[in-house]
This record gives sequence, structure tokens and C-alpha cells, in this order.
Amino acid sequence: MSLRLSPAVAALVAIAALPCAVAQSSLDEVVVTATGRRADAHETPQAIEVLRPGQAGTGQAAGSAPVGALFRSGPGLAVQSDGAWGQNPVLRGLKKESIVVLVDGVRVNSAQPQGAIASFLDLGLLDRAEVVKGPASVLYGSGALGGVVNLITPAPRYSDARQSDARLGASWGSVDSGLAGAMLLRHSTTDYGLVVGLAGRNVDDYESPRGTEPRTGYRSHSALARYKQRLSDGVDLRLNLQRHTDRDVWYPGSARTGGEPGGAGIPPPLGTVTIRSPEQRRELYGIGVDARLGSGELAAELYRHEVFRQIRAWSDRLGRDYVRNDVSFVTNGARARYTFPLGEWHLLTVGAETWRMKADPERYIDNNPPRFDNDLRNDPFDRGSIDATGLFVQDEFELGRTRFVAGARFDRVEGDASRKGVGPAAQTSGLSHSDTDLSWSIGAIHPLGDSLNLYANLGRAYRAADMRERFEDSARGDGFYHVGNPQLQPERSTSVEIGVKGRSRKVDYRAAVFHTRIDDYIAGRVTGEVNAANGLPIKRTGNLDEVVIRGVEGALSMPVGPFVADAAFTWLRGENRQDDEPLYQMPPAELRLGIGQPAAQGFYWRTQLRAVARQDRVATRFSGGTENETAGFATADARFGWRFGRVGGLSAASIDLRFLNLFDRQYHEHLTDGISGRELPAPGRGVLIGFSAEL
Repeated sequence: MSLRLSPAVAALVAIAALPCAVAQSSLDEVVVTATGRRADAHETPQAIEVLRPGQAGTGQAAGSAPVGALFRSGPGLAVQSDGAWGQNPVLRGLKKESIVVLVDGVRVNSAQPQGAIASFLDLGLLDRAEVVKGPASVLYGSGALGGVVNLITPAPRYSDARQSDARLGASWGSVDSGLAGAMLLRHSTTDYGLVVGLAGRNVDDYESPRGTEPRTGYRSHSALARYKQRLSDGVDLRLNLQRHTDRDVWYPGSARTGGEPGGAGIPPPLGTVTIRSPEQRRELYGIGVDARLGSGELAAELYRHEVFRQIRAWSDRLGRDYVRNDVSFVTNGARARYTFPLGEWHLLTVGAETWRMKADPERYIDNNPPRFDNDLRNDPFDRGSIDATGLFVQDEFELGRTRFVAGARFDRVEGDASRKGVGPAAQTSGLSHSDTDLSWSIGAIHPLGDSLNLYANLGRAYRAADMRERFEDSARGDGFYHVGNPQLQPERSTSVEIGVKGRSRKVDYRAAVFHTRIDDYIAGRVTGEVNAANGLPIKRTGNLDEVVIRGVEGALSMPVGPFVADAAFTWLRGENRQDDEPLYQMPPAELRLGIGQPAAQGFYWRTQLRAVARQDRVATRFSGGTENETAGFATADARFGWRFGRVGGLSAASIDLRFLNLFDRQYHEHLTDGISGRELPAPGRGVLIGFSAEL
């Protein structure tokens, strides 16, 4: 395979020329997602981002924004959205189907077309998001072609003496009158630790430069309780309970008008139809144990993760829902891994994971014009399930000054359902299909100086088809009637990445070039057939021959006199080799520049410019002409605040003032869903006021 590396080489040379004679900082970023154990991100041979609410460069991921907005403008990161709440991370051009989203290491599964699985957690209860870019199937199995997003909540800890503390936060935003608040309480002793958290937000319709954007408000609340108990020396018990609920969530990007181009088969008497969720929730129940066994450490866990959603199709002309769908995606799973030294030079991890996801959607539809009131049962499939089991091994070792991480995993994934479709076309046989796959990866990182590391990795990952791709036959917003395929082959990717990373006392930088080839890419094929019931052209889900994604990305933070400057950039190219055209919905190139003056105490400030290039490389054959070009744009934000020391009964406090979209620029991201020319614009100029305190 060939790589066009001219922009990549230039980027690597520029980063490598940075000063690197300063001693390594003791504040190195420690992550757990990349290798399955605590490791320094700058000593791991893979591209890693650690995102925290309110940190530099996270754009509008503050206040009333959902967690999904946190991923906008980072190197190699983007956001696909269908509304204010529905914002999903995109890693190196790959969307939610091709990345694994975790909460505290537990997979979140949902196969709904609208909405974001990454926003089922309140930003006020998030400690950090660890993003591992590139193939990660060795540790995380099916779906980790583009990488892993691990949303991590504050963990309980032990203390030498009894301790209690609290963290409080509240914010208000002018652009949506959004009010948000969160509280975290910690209590710890030598034998147990407890974290309890509550959060909520109430968001109105936001203002864009063209006016109020209807149906962009929502309400949500979250609760979590994490507990750790020392059972004996070297044996700890863990409990993790979480519940997140959203109400009155709309997805404006789904709006389609019957009888117009792109009407998605909606009968004209219904007018404009928009998908909404009156209520949706996520619940997590987990129990685990950590134990020192012999010379190694064992971590094991049982969990149940449930995502429940009410999906409604609202007709503006009727003034009510004409489709009503309730579905729970329930995942029960178990996982265990044992890490131990093998000889003097190797650190070995062996593990196993098994999970089962079940769904049995209950859908009713009114399809008797002109009254539309027959309330007909119309379930897309019955008793769908996906079972996955995997065994893996990972070895970490050093040869000279070069550190290697190598691993392999064997998986078996089986999908099945009792029925697919409705009426005379219903299918009850041929629905079971199983796949086996071998994933592997090898990475190496070598220090070229005290603060300059060169790394490379090569890996193979895979993704088995989800339930919608296997079993659901329905009209979708792209104007086609999609027909599921229970016998889909899994996608398989091969990726190579070369990069540099390092952190000195003052300078932090990373850059990478990568090339990913995906075989048997799962997508809808235009068949030339027409669905007899609604007259829509049919897309049958199948495997494309091959797609290729390549790119360059990087980030830098360094002092400039008394200030700190930071930058991040992304450049991507995707190709659909079968249709000989650009890959559908690829993020455009973008650059982020910022400068500010941080402060541990006292006044701080920062300004940011985000410039996004025009995207004129769009898919025409694959999308049926539904993907349109988007203009380039630039936005500016500013932030000012004051960090207090001890104030009264507070051990610390801060006041934060942010100005977003300073020039009130009207634009929409390329990955914003919607009919061409009617995409939901981004929020306009706004002020966000925040307060936080520690007790």
C-alpha cells in the first residue's frame, strides 16, 4: 500500500525540532484504557487523547453541552450530530458503529439510528474521557476499528485517616438559558471509599444567528454511586451503580417532509416528521474484584448495562406521534484479566470477556390515510440478540531502550432473532449467523531524547454487524428503504501508524500519520429495486469491497513568554474503492489555535480560534446525492476566570466566564445530519457563566 506522506513528514519534522532538553515532568498523564492498566500516555505506542471538562481546546463542551460535544476540535476527533443532545464522537473519520464507547470500562450498546450513546452521562459527573485512536480490538473486541472512548467517572479511594470532601459546580448559558449543576461527595477510610454524585440540567431551545432553533432543548439528570471495600490485604471489592435519564429530546437532523425530495417515504398528509425521545435512560450495575494473586494482579467484573429509549415520529400536521417505538438494549457481561511478570523482561496480560446484548423492540404505526389512527403493531424484529466471547493475550517488554506492546485476541460473535420484518415478507429462518476473528497488534516506542519519543504500530481490528444492520427493514432519512442482512460478514481493518510524542517541563506535543484499510465495509447498496409499500428505492445492507482512510494529526502546547500557546490540527482523506469516490461524510481538515495565561490561583484567561476547511470531497454514488458540500468557517471563543484559595468554608473556588462564537458566525459542521440546505446551524454568540467549589 502506498502512503502520501508529504504533509505528514513536514509535520513530524516540525514537531521533532521542538526543544527537548528539558527534564521530564512528574505530572505525566496516566491512562488505563490503552493497555488495560495504569500507563504513561507518552510512553504508549499509540495515539491517545485525555479530555477533561473545561480544559483548553474542548470548545463548547461546558455548561449545558452534552458529553458528546467534548470531542470537537481535538486532533483526529470530530462530532456527528443530529441535534443539541445527539452528538457522537468520530475518531479519524469513523463513526459510532466503528468505535467502542465505554463508561468506566463497560461497553455501552445501542443500535438506534438517532441520538448519541456518548451523551448518556452528565458532563458534571465526568472525571475524564480517555480516547485511544486506531485499532483496539485486542482488548475491546468487536467494533474497535477506529478506537475506543472510555468515559471515566471519579473513582473511590482509600485514605490513611477518615476523610470527607465535596465538589460542587453550576453554570448558566445565555444562548440556550441552560442551567446545569452537579455535586460529588467523597468519603474514605483505610478500608473503604465511597463516591456519590448527582447532576442535572435544563436546556431551552438555543439561539443561532438566524434565530431560535426549535426543538433543541432537553432536560436530564444523573446519579452515580461507586464503592470500594478492602476485603483483605491485596483483595478489593468494587461496586458501580449509575442511572442517567433524558426527557423531551428531539433530533432536528431527522426532520423530513413527506412528498418533497428526501422525504424518506413519509406520506404527504403527515407534513414534516421529526424523530424524538420523550424519555431515554441508561442504567449500569457492576460488581468487581481486584486481587493480588502470586506475582500478578487479577481484575474481574460482572455487569449489566441497559439503554432504554422511547422513539417517536412526530407529525407536525397531525400534531401527534404517528410511530411509537419502545426498546431496551440490555447487555449482560463478564470480563477478567490477569497481569503478571513473565521472567525478567516481560509483563503479560491474559484475559477473557463475554457479553450478550438483547433487544425486542415494540413498535406501533398509524398507516391508514387520511385518518392515520389504526395503531398497527409493526415490530421491526423480534428477540434479537448478539453474543460475543473473546480470549486475549498482551505482552509488554523492552529490547534495549525500545518498549514493545504486542497482543492477539480470538473472538466469536453470533447474531440471531426469531423474526425479521412484518407481514408476508417476514423472515423467520436464516437469521442466525456467527463469525470468528483473530485480531492482533504490535507497537514500539523508542526515546530519541529526554522528551522525544518515536513510535509505530501495526494492527488488525474487526467489527461484526449490529442489530439494525442484520435485522431491521425500514425507511430512513436518506430517502431509501433499507433492508437488513443477517448474513453480513464482519468488517476487518489493517492500520499502520507512525508518530512522535513527548512532554517536557513546559512543552507537550504529539503528531501522527496513519493509513487504515477496511475490507468488507458494511453499508447500504442501492439495488435499483423499489419497495412496493411506499415506492422508495431499496438499499440492501451489504459489504463493500474496500475503503481506505489516511490522515495526519497533531497537537502542541508550549510557553510563549509569560503565556501558553496551544494548537491542534487534523487532515483526513477517505476513499470508497468500490464506487471510486470519496468516503461518505468525512470530516474536513481543521486547525485550532489558542493562547492564554493559566493560573493555579488568581486570574486566568484564554482565547481560541478554530478554522475548518471547506469540504468539497463528497460521496455522490453511495449517498444517492444526499451528501452536500459544506463551506469553510472560522470561529473564536474567549475565556476569563479567577481561582480563589480558601474562602470561608470552601477549600477552593473558581468563577469562569466564557464567550462562545464571538463573531456570531452562522455555520454548520459537515457531519451535521439533515436535508441539504436545512442542516441545523451551530449555536450563535453566547455567554457562559460557571462557578465551582471544593469543600
